[in-house]
Amino acid sequence: MDAVVVLVLSLCCLLLLSLWRQSSERAKLPPGPTPLPVFGNFFQIDVKNISQCLSNFSKVYGPVFTLYLGMKPTVVLHGYEAVKEALIDHGEEFSGRGSFPMAERVSKGRGIVFSNGNTWKEIRRFSLMTLRNLGMGKRSIEDRVQEEAQCLVEELRKTNGLPCDPTFILSCAPCNVICSTVFQNRFDYKDQDFLKLMEKVNENVRILSSPWMQVCNNFPSLIDYCPGSHRRIAKNVNYIRSYLLEKIKEHQESLNVANPRDFIDYYLTKLKQTNHNQQSEFTLENLVTTVSDLFGAGTETTSTTVRYALLLLLKHPDVTAKVQEEIDRVVGRNRSPCMQDRSHMPYTDAVIHEVQRFINLLPTSLPHAVTCDIKFRNYIIPKVSCLFSSLTSFCKDDQESFTSAVIITFTNENSNLCFFPPLGKRICAGEGLARMELFLFLTTILQNFKLKSLVSAKDIDTTPVVNGFVSLPPPYQLCFIPV
Repeated sequence: MDAVVVLVLSLCCLLLLSLWRQSSERAKLPPGPTPLPVFGNFFQIDVKNISQCLSNFSKVYGPVFTLYLGMKPTVVLHGYEAVKEALIDHGEEFSGRGSFPMAERVSKGRGIVFSNGNTWKEIRRFSLMTLRNLGMGKRSIEDRVQEEAQCLVEELRKTNGLPCDPTFILSCAPCNVICSTVFQNRFDYKDQDFLKLMEKVNENVRILSSPWMQVCNNFPSLIDYCPGSHRRIAKNVNYIRSYLLEKIKEHQESLNVANPRDFIDYYLTKLKQTNHNQQSEFTLENLVTTVSDLFGAGTETTSTTVRYALLLLLKHPDVTAKVQEEIDRVVGRNRSPCMQDRSHMPYTDAVIHEVQRFINLLPTSLPHAVTCDIKFRNYIIPKVSCLFSSLTSFCKDDQESFTSAVIITFTNENSNLCFFPPLGKRICAGEGLARMELFLFLTTILQNFKLKSLVSAKDIDTTPVVNGFVSLPPPYQLCFIPV
């Protein structure tokens, strides 16, 4: 009986402590719904559609508000002005990476995406410089993307105009661009090692964007003690790590520091230069995590956007027809599209931007954190506070349909086609490559094929199946009819 009393008293003390902590924190933070002890506002949030929940809260509490996702406060920025003011006007203070417990367990603070402080600054600076040396933003990287676009077309021809799910084929193309940058060579679409690597990378992205993972990230103890799909992430990471270490070993054996061939060679050269410095961020483990980040960020996001774009083009055949007419007029059939064509193809460019706006690929972006105590809009946000930026709030403020929004953008002479502001210092290192891939992959596909849906356009559903970490298009099939 005494043990029961002690247990009850202990629980009561914990609840009182939780309430006291929340009340003292909330006095300084932006307003928000009243949290429950331990669980916070978790039961008020639909993990399948977080962006809509954030929009509803903003109508009550304004563009800057606080949610408790578990016991920790999260500041939410809603609307273009609030996001711009924080991530751009106060970019340095908001340049930290917020808490993402599952990713932290596998990255251990290394790499680009989930690192912080000096690790992030050093590895990001090196990666940007190396990607530029390897042709990012130059003709050499464009040649690689064009080559892969033609390989993609040849693979699509093998479907013989029969119904197919484009998910797998569209994932191969951007993954191979990353492979050519990191390993110096691309892989055949039937290569078993390549397929397994891609499978592991894609599965991890899908799991990380699942509703269950949103639960785990808010209550990290579930990751350690509960079964679930998150267990596969660690297994996949171990496979990817072993694969990359084998590739790194091959590079070490053939390294010529005077003539680096790819990203791994540049990194190994840097490693030799800094091996006397015990505090250096350049280690083999950091190389493995950085390359993993390049695959994760550079494969699934691009392939998902292209896949969603094809679905929207099936839904709106009038838009597809105008794009293909512009391709025929500017590019023709005797050569491959190139980036110089984009400035002469305003309608196609508008469609691609509208696809990005409409699908809202990362509804809340990745979490940010503040690097020091900062006064923001009359509130004190303490160091290491987690922040979400609701990209939905400025991607979908208007309720125009996909078709009419494209027409409005196309006919507006003052439009600069900039639906997405740069997201401060954490902006994706491969943004330029992603934009290049979207334009070249889509225009090359539409130059060579007519898209045929298996159902009527009005029956095509474009509602995302997941709206947590990543918005994914619903599964569909189509026919690629050669022209």
